[in-house]
Amino acid sequence: MRKATTEEAGELSPSRLIDGRIKELGDWRGETLARVRSLIRAADPEMVEEWKWRGVPVWEHAGIVCTGETYKAAVKLTFARGASLDDPSGLFNSSLEGNTRRAIDFHEGDRIDEEALTALIRAAVALNTAKRTTARPARSKGPKSAS
Repeated sequence: MRKATTEEAGELSPSRLIDGRIKELGDWRGETLARVRSLIRAADPEMVEEWKWRGVPVWEHAGIVCTGETYKAAVKLTFARGASLDDPSGLFNSSLEGNTRRAIDFHEGDRIDEEALTALIRAAVALNTAKRTTARPARSKGPKSAS
């Protein structure tokens, strides 16, 4: 028996929920969220969109790459492992004090440095995928052999 998809079960897919959020905002925040979403998807065609924590768009590839929260005065793109990323263009301008995350706050009228943001997204994906491939294999719990 085939399992029903999310939408067949009466639930909207994460991508449709993000579409709805963009439309619901209906102002510069929706336009900004739509633009960064487009850049994220173009930077990594294998990116998976999720909808978590009761309404936060999340983009994942081998783990969370970034989230896209919207506030009254900002659209915040938070990189889950941003503190481990090089940011030669100085895009990170928020959440700079933490040991793990870094964020970019976009305000009304801000110009998005698309080339630098694309590079940052790709670096975050590379960091996530490197983490997966360099993980240590589980140790065998069997008896040790005499050498």
